[in-house]
Amino acid sequence: MLDIKWIRNNQERIQTVADQKRIKISVSELMEADDRRRALMQQIEELRQERNQTIQQINTTIYNNNKDTDDLENKKLRMRELNNRLADLEKEHTAVNGRYSNLMLLVPNIVSPETPIGQSDQDNAEIKRVGEPTSFTFKIKDHVQLGGIHRMIDIPRGVKTAGSRNYYLTGAGAALHRAVQQLALDLLTGKGYTQLEVPLMVRKEALYNTGFFPLGEDQTYRIEGENKYLVGTSEVPLVSYYDNEIVDVSEPIRLAAVSTCFRNEVGSAGKDVHGLYRVHQFSKVEQVIICEDSLEASELLFQEITRNAEELLQLLELPYRVMAVCTGDMSQKTYKQLDIETWMPSREAYGETHSSSNLLDFQARRSNIRYRDAEGKTRFCYTLNNTAVASPRILIPLLENHQEEDGSIRIPQALRKYMNGLERLRL
Repeated sequence: MLDIKWIRNNQERIQTVADQKRIKISVSELMEADDRRRALMQQIEELRQERNQTIQQINTTIYNNNKDTDDLENKKLRMRELNNRLADLEKEHTAVNGRYSNLMLLVPNIVSPETPIGQSDQDNAEIKRVGEPTSFTFKIKDHVQLGGIHRMIDIPRGVKTAGSRNYYLTGAGAALHRAVQQLALDLLTGKGYTQLEVPLMVRKEALYNTGFFPLGEDQTYRIEGENKYLVGTSEVPLVSYYDNEIVDVSEPIRLAAVSTCFRNEVGSAGKDVHGLYRVHQFSKVEQVIICEDSLEASELLFQEITRNAEELLQLLELPYRVMAVCTGDMSQKTYKQLDIETWMPSREAYGETHSSSNLLDFQARRSNIRYRDAEGKTRFCYTLNNTAVASPRILIPLLENHQEEDGSIRIPQALRKYMNGLERLRL
């Protein structure tokens, strides 16, 4: 959420960003609603003040046993008029304020000067490449085939049990799934990140406060009969941990959590649905940073969380590239975003596996997370987040890039200690 005064002074800029992010909002309509609610509030306050004075006058007249009954009746008549007028204005104010609040929830965050202008992920810009696509001298198998012959992935039984885009990981598949998460978690805790075990069900307010609602509500599973939803990322409970608090950010707050995540994936029918790429349930190790409201400091932290994700991929010995995400592929809440795409041989393409976001104070304003500056003034924090690893998607490049001609799969050195020293998965 942005400050309404700032929006008023930057209306054209906000409308441009909204159009670029394909968010349907009229900034001029928001200004009209704000003007009207302010005008109504002023009228309401003036009438309330007059009503209080009239009540006082009526009480004084009665207390002094004033014989001027006409004056008393006139004051009582005025009271009824004031109450009726106030009721009408308060009703209108409630409606206008509701419209204003709904529009404010649609206002997008601004975007960084470095953000490419574009319509979709096809317009994202490659800014870095590490390693080259793996070459093979034999016909490769995809992760589903490899998972089948090694009895690691069972999609048919997952569909039988839970419906489309569900799966079982068995044996070494389950072990690798846990191993990459523990590797990422150990990497972050070794860098000073505090590990949290977080709620997977949150109140609706937490999703509004972190900027996932209202625009992402169709992607979220709701618990029927309760004001609770299943999270699609532990970013939500990590940021919400400090809701309505004043925190100490003399040193940035670095948090990490591993959690199961759930996403509805509405609107993605027929898109990336083969195997484990786009599923309803997965696990993520998320990193979140809360810091002072400094563009310079937040940029350094943005680079930090991105480096952490890159280091994880380097430990997994996987080729990848870093992409600057364009306006049309960014979410409402994001100021600057980098995606990391890892080479997936069976797709003959890079596929997104990580994402870094700088949100400035957008989430903190909604969540009311503040700190005190050197002068003791309260200010809204900045927040950042990154997916250190998401599994089972990461298993796609992990299995496919490290496969060998005989069907065995080499386990990267960094994972072996989590796999009881196993160096290869053999048939």
